[in-house]
This record gives sequence, C-alpha cells and structure tokens, in this order.
Amino acid sequence: MEMKKKINLELRNRAPEEVTELVLDNCLCVNGEIEGLNDTFKELEFLSMANVELSSLARLPSLNKLRKLELSDNIISGGLEVLAEKCPNLTYLNLSGNKIKDLSTVEALMETKMMKRKRKMKLVHLKDMRKRRRKRKRRMRMKMKMKMKQVQSWEREKRKWVSHT
Repeated sequence: MEMKKKINLELRNRAPEEVTELVLDNCLCVNGEIEGLNDTFKELEFLSMANVELSSLARLPSLNKLRKLELSDNIISGGLEVLAEKCPNLTYLNLSGNKIKDLSTVEALMETKMMKRKRKMKLVHLKDMRKRRRKRKRRMRMKMKMKMKQVQSWEREKRKWVSHT
C-alpha cells in the first residue's frame, strides 16, 4: 500500500489537525521520500515510519509538536539535520536498521539548533552502530598503544644519546 493511501486509512474520518499519533509502518514510499504528510498535522506527537524504504527526510513537513519519531529499518544514510529544523521538540528518535555508516551523521544532528536550545534528545537508538563504535574504540586504543611505544622508544634513544655525550 502506498504512503498516501495509508495516511488516508489511518485518519479514520478525522481531520489531520486532530491526529496525535500516526503509524505508517510497512507501507511503500515512492522514490524514497515522504508523500501525503503535510503541515496540516499540527498536533502530531508520535510518527512511525518503520520499514517504508525511506531514504530522505527532505520532504518532512514542519511538525512542531512531534516528540517521538520511529524511522527504523529504512535506507536513510544522512540528511538528519532537517529534523532539528522541522521537529524542534523531538525527544526520541529510532534509527536502527538504516544505512548510517558513520556516527558523524548523527553528531551533525546533535550539534544543530536542538543543542543550542539545550533540548537534548533522550534517546537516539542506533542498534547497528554499536559494533562499529566498539571497533573504532579498539582502533583508537591500538593507535594510542603505538604512540606510547614510540614515545618510550624515543625516551630510550634520548637516554642513550645523553649517556654517550
């Protein structure tokens, strides 16, 4: 089912201004973008778009009251900065199962207007990123050990040189 049809189905004869929760899981979005969701959903506090093959948040409307956003199992790889502008009250974000390869993508979101307003997200769920983070920590530890060995060998060489003079 396409996203527009799913939105109409989920409205259940209500006006978009009255909806506080919207679950669009497992529907199809055309070209990886949001369709059918617009600025008329002013009261929306919870939005779930899990497993909809979403690749871009560029067409996300301004949802000032949105607090929880579920975006798991999509193909999002970047462009999260849009969330700070369009969803200023966001406190929960689930990005697990997406194509995010680097933590800098999420850090960019944290460094935007949300942080300046001192509105920190309570949870950014990145289940698949944990393994990458551990590997990066291991690599950093290895680099630090190598640097320490270099410093120690430099100290030894310096002592030898001082003792010969």
